[in-house]
Amino acid sequence: MLLTRALLRQVAVALAVASLAASSAGADEGFPFGFEMTLDALPQAGSKRIPTLEIGDNGEAKLDLWCKTGTGQFSVAGNTVIFVPGQLQDRDCPPARAQADDDLVSALSEATTWRRRGDQVSFVGTKPLRFHINTN
Repeated sequence: MLLTRALLRQVAVALAVASLAASSAGADEGFPFGFEMTLDALPQAGSKRIPTLEIGDNGEAKLDLWCKTGTGQFSVAGNTVIFVPGQLQDRDCPPARAQADDDLVSALSEATTWRRRGDQVSFVGTKPLRFHINTN
């Protein structure tokens, strides 16, 4: 009888710990609503800027690219993602940076799936993109 109670207690504790670990892992691996991320890329020649993407709790996005800024909207269902860009504001960009910004927005718009591993978020489409969640 004591052995059965001890065993049941151990099983209950193990289930509670496993449940807590699973919920923590799921929260860490969920879509990064409410976070700012930086593109895994080098700055362009003559600039120190690297594109960032801030995604609000409802999927609204602010883009601060190599030269342009703008908005957009993310919709997520499971690992499927849809990004709809808003209007971009041009800040008298050199042609190469303006094209790089347009290419980045196009790649985000063509992404069909996403995945997250820790602080790394990937958008997969015709051109895969990888972002790092800013943790500082």
